[in-house]
Formats: sequence, C-alpha cells, structure tokens
Amino acid sequence: MTDSTPPPSYTVRPATRADLEGARRLMLNTFYREFGYGYVPAWHRDVVDLSGTYLDDPRHQLLVAVRDGEVVATTGVRSGGPAHPPHPRWLSERYPPVTTAQLVRVYVHPEHRRHGLARTLVRRACDFAASTPGYDSIYLHTNVQVEGAEAFWRSLAKEIFDARPTGEHGPGVDTVHFEIPLPH
Repeated sequence: MTDSTPPPSYTVRPATRADLEGARRLMLNTFYREFGYGYVPAWHRDVVDLSGTYLDDPRHQLLVAVRDGEVVATTGVRSGGPAHPPHPRWLSERYPPVTTAQLVRVYVHPEHRRHGLARTLVRRACDFAASTPGYDSIYLHTNVQVEGAEAFWRSLAKEIFDARPTGEHGPGVDTVHFEIPLPH
C-alpha cells in the first residue's frame, strides 16, 4: 500500500471518547448527504454505540483524522464479514465473523479530501488488523455511486465480487466487495 502522509495540520490517531460525537456527526452526514438514504438501523448500528463497538472491544478500532479540534475523517475496524442475506452465502462463508477484520466507515469530509487522509487511515487500520490476534483477512465493501470510491479501493484492494450485474442485492444497490492482504 502506497504511503501518503497528510499535511501536519492533521492528526491521525485512534479515537478517544472525546472524538465520538464528531465522528458520529461525520458518519451521519455521509449517510444523508453522500449516500442519499440516511441512517438505516440494520446497517448502521455501530454509529449509535461507537464507544461500545470500537472503544470497548480490543479487536475493534475507530481511527480519526482531526484538524483544529474537528473530526474530519474516520475509519473503523470490526470483526465480521458480509451478512447473508442480503449478500450471497458464498461471500459470507468466505469471510467468517471471527477471523475477518472488516474495514468500515471510511469517510472523509468533502472539504478535507485529496490530502491522503483515507489512505493513511486505511493503512493504519490494516496495521491494526495485522497486529490483532485471530484475524486472517481484511474485507470491505463500497458503494460505487460515491464519487471516487471505486477508484480509491481499486488502488488498494483486490475485487472479490461485483454485485452490480448480478442483481443479488436487489435493485439500486451498487456494491463491490474487496479484500486487502494483511500486512506482514
């Protein structure tokens, strides 16, 4: 994975309890403004309990990029792969929940894009997964309708399954599933 270091005006680090409200605000804004469908409880449970999901579980982590005291980017690592349904059974079986580190919530506020924040956060998330006992793969999926998302992930990860042409997700879902090799 190529290293790109954000400018020194940004601090990239594991989230603290003080960061959680800003992280939640960025996530919710992304759901509503970028994705256009808002908060969906079945998909976004972790956002309601960021502390319990990311800070209280030693196998999970929430990373943030902060500038001038504001959380401007996030990336999470959680145990678990894609659920069946809605995802295909074979995909769910390929990424079992206990041994899969799933990258989630890789969001950068629009005004702070193109500074290497997402790439840095993903690299650190992958390093965390590699140093956490029990993980043997890193999985993620992305909505390719978000501008730049597909190209970004293709620069870092290997496509495992493109759900767009199959219709296995149902109409209107443009999801591509990826894997990133565990760093050594």
